[in-house]
Amino acid sequence: MQQSLNPWITRPATADGAETTTPEAHVPPSAVISAPLRGMVEPDAADRLASRTVSGSAKLWVTGAHGGSGESRTADLIDGARATGHCWPVLQDGSKPRVLLVCRADMRGLTAARSALTQWVSGAAPELDLLGLAVLADAPGKTPKPLRDFAAIVGGGAPRFWTLPWVEAWRHGDFRTPPPAREYQRFITDLAVLATTTTPSTTN
Repeated sequence: MQQSLNPWITRPATADGAETTTPEAHVPPSAVISAPLRGMVEPDAADRLASRTVSGSAKLWVTGAHGGSGESRTADLIDGARATGHCWPVLQDGSKPRVLLVCRADMRGLTAARSALTQWVSGAAPELDLLGLAVLADAPGKTPKPLRDFAAIVGGGAPRFWTLPWVEAWRHGDFRTPPPAREYQRFITDLAVLATTTTPSTTN
């Protein structure tokens, strides 16, 4: 994963300049932005994700920034997760849903994710607990550098940021077997922890 570009997961240095020892227990990255920010300009109405009231419950709601984002595949990987159909979820009981935003690593996907994050950070999205952005590879092989750089910029506007490699098995219909790649194993672990340790509040 291209997480080294993100300062919120860099290990802190000790007073003598040496890096601290990484703990054995895996700890998900901390959120840099945890709530909308004042003064941010919301995107045009045409660039916003729609909102819809969802029934039932889920530990985590997975929202695709665009069609073909991989939201259903991602939701299948995480226990207790549900896809939202490319809409911000609104819960019937008025509580804040925990949400993961996902997109593909092409220009269309990253641009859609940028618009969705701008909508959230400007306060134009419904109240929700956004855990972060996952960018899924859109093709086999290494993502071109301009797209990797753009993904890093877009991901910098999310509370947390994961980049995930191509999964060839998904082409052949094997959707539910967790990909063996280390990036996916860590991502799944992160979301399992975050979906149970964050505590969405109830709106007034």
